[in-house]
Amino acid sequence: MAHEAGRRGGLDEQAVLLAAGLADLAVSTLGSVLGAVRGLLRRSDAAELAEQAEHDLMARGRLVVDRYAAVPPAHLEILARHALARAAADDV
Repeated sequence: MAHEAGRRGGLDEQAVLLAAGLADLAVSTLGSVLGAVRGLLRRSDAAELAEQAEHDLMARGRLVVDRYAAVPPAHLEILARHALARAAADDV
């Protein structure tokens, strides 16, 4: 998934990325999340921290989606593309 810097995706993409980020975060750091929530409730800059957390979850979600959703091309497909490109270059 290519994502241009500074461009926010559609609501569907954001929802998928947030869900994937939340799932990954819950699996890997459930205990620290509970501690962070307790800390957020005691802080006066909770809105700013929540915004930063949203950005972090979006980034984490993008990594998870890129890691598991993108299927790399088959090895033979790559070889076939190289052969076609080489044949086209020889014809020129």
